[in-house]
Amino acid sequence: MQLLPDRPRVAGSALTTRHFLLLYAAMLVAAAGNTALQSVMPAIGREIGISDFWVTVSYTWSAILWVFLAPFWAKQSDRHGRKALTLLGVGGFIASMLLCGLVLFAGLNGALAGGLTFAAFAICRALYGSLGSATPSATQAYLASRTRRSSRVSALSALASSFSLGTIIGPALAPLFVLPLLGLSGPLFIFAAIAIAVFFAILFGLPNDLKPRHGRRSGHGAAMSYPSLASTPTGASVIAATHRNAPRIRWSDSRIRNWITAGVIAGHAQAATLACIGFFVIDRLHLAPHGSEEEISIVMMAGAAATLAAQWGVIPRLRLEPRQLILWGALVGSLGMIVTMFAGDLYGIVLGFGLTNLGFGFTRPGFTAGASLAVSLSEQGGVAGVITAANGAAYVLAPGIGMLLYGVDPHLPFAAGAALLIGLLLWGRGRLFSA
Repeated sequence: MQLLPDRPRVAGSALTTRHFLLLYAAMLVAAAGNTALQSVMPAIGREIGISDFWVTVSYTWSAILWVFLAPFWAKQSDRHGRKALTLLGVGGFIASMLLCGLVLFAGLNGALAGGLTFAAFAICRALYGSLGSATPSATQAYLASRTRRSSRVSALSALASSFSLGTIIGPALAPLFVLPLLGLSGPLFIFAAIAIAVFFAILFGLPNDLKPRHGRRSGHGAAMSYPSLASTPTGASVIAATHRNAPRIRWSDSRIRNWITAGVIAGHAQAATLACIGFFVIDRLHLAPHGSEEEISIVMMAGAAATLAAQWGVIPRLRLEPRQLILWGALVGSLGMIVTMFAGDLYGIVLGFGLTNLGFGFTRPGFTAGASLAVSLSEQGGVAGVITAANGAAYVLAPGIGMLLYGVDPHLPFAAGAALLIGLLLWGRGRLFSA
């Protein structure tokens, strides 16, 4: 009996729709589970009574591990098999969510002290950052190996959209999974259960790619940015996956240096404010920690929807050049941060955070396209690697800095983010030029 019904084959691919959906599900469940966790962690931290700073550090730690280990896993799929690495990544997500759920459940019920709870949580969460980062590159490589070159970009782009969709689904479902017995730890257990179903569907439903097969095509996966509102896909990983063995490009290359600088500035502004937004919602709306997950999820959904609206709807219609995308994005994003900073109710926060992420929905494709257009076709894979690294760089320090500023004054992260974007706007007018 088949777990999913067979459908006609995907255009330009040796995959059936059933196989594509299995790969898509592996990416989707991780992105949705990750953003669902982000939406409940501020409430959990406040409920347990741990410092906001340490709450943020405990779950951004996995993002740092992802940044450094994703390129390693991207090189392993040919050696160990794409299906095997996909299962490794999904298995890492399952183990991490189950263990983190148990630790947080114990902390919420007083069985563990607050400091011990979050120390154990950070260790368990490391499983996701270290092993979960294998999933994107493995699923890309599996799809690429069974897709004609002429159809590969569209197929990989469709697969990458799972991360974007997950950033909306995760916060939308998280409040529904705060169950009577499990409480705020409920979303972790439910998403782990969903991932277990996905794991076995892949195990029994996806062909083993290590078996010799006539006509087998080569395929390559690439590192993808951490699945979060602050790192929705922009196409860089798709470029890298379709340009294997490209010449290496350094960050300091004069052709791309200014574009990458713009991306790093915008990324730091976004990551810092994203780390604070859940706590800001609780404090500004004077909410009790338990029950605040609904308002936090609404705000995060608004941010994710605005980002996707920019990248999937607005940008294709306006046809702006990379420089214009960055400048307009910086302007809209800074305005959104100012609105958020002075908002006094849920409507104001949703409006401000939505505007903020609408701006970032412009800046990220802007710097990606600018850097890509600045180099030759043979160097696209190399520049895509730099872009992906730049997207991840913001996770190293920005969330912690944002929370330190928040501890001084809740307005400061948004004021600092707006200042960074205004600085980017002024600097970019003279330093960024369309390719």
